Amino acid sequence: MQARWGARAVGSVKHSEVQDWVAELSRDRAATTVLRAHGVLAAVLDVAVKYRRVSRNVARGVALPRKVPKSKPYLTHEQVAALAAAATYPVLVLFLAYTGLRWGEATGLRVKHVDALRRRVSVQENAVLVGGVVHVGTPKTHEARSVPYPAFLSLEIARLCEGKRREDLLFGDGVTHMRLPNSVRGWFAFAVKRVREADDEFPRVTPHDLRHTAASLAISAGANVKAVQRMLGHASASMTLDTYADLFDDDLDGVADALDQARRAAVVAEVLPRA
Repeated sequence: MQARWGARAVGSVKHSEVQDWVAELSRDRAATTVLRAHGVLAAVLDVAVKYRRVSRNVARGVALPRKVPKSKPYLTHEQVAALAAAATYPVLVLFLAYTGLRWGEATGLRVKHVDALRRRVSVQENAVLVGGVVHVGTPKTHEARSVPYPAFLSLEIARLCEGKRREDLLFGDGVTHMRLPNSVRGWFAFAVKRVREADDEFPRVTPHDLRHTAASLAISAGANVKAVQRMLGHASASMTLDTYADLFDDDLDGVADALDQARRAAVVAEVLPRA
């Protein structure tokens, strides 16, 4: 972008030029890259409009490439168990796959955030690695939430809490935040490789993909969209539906079946003689 627009006066940029530039980028760049580049230019011109350097933003209204969503890998219960068995930190793998927490949210949990009686964790912190340094802030939506974990993890969670103070981190040594493992040489990638050696149909997954698995397992167990939204910490139920629309296809069949049964019952009631 700097090479193309860096020396240009904002008032000299034409709408047609921006459209041609976007088309050129789209020929050999991914849609995400093109959208980001266009977004920077559009933001610069928005500032120019604000300060009345130009009358309108010529970058707005151009035809942009559409992002094609990648298919999400969903693991089965058996696949999650196999991955955990091959991993250096099996409890963390199971926890991510059955709670849907983001890596930073899980590794930011402290002993005080665990409610063992209700089998819930309170997500209040998010540990993010930026420039080689872990920064602790609020969750992505900036709102704390309560997330349940299944009973089969109760004993393992209790063991993680043993010998630690309330302020200590739940996962790891209690003091240092666990860092996201290297995508090629890290312990998680090694576990995936081991499982794939035994099962070539096992998908290539990342720690974040376990979040998708949690959504899939919850929905298949009968959870509704509102429950999944609260578990994952999405801003709205519509966001959950947009992200996991493919997982609710069976619900559409259920709606049709319910309507069919309701109509049959209504028709039968009409034809039966009244007492």
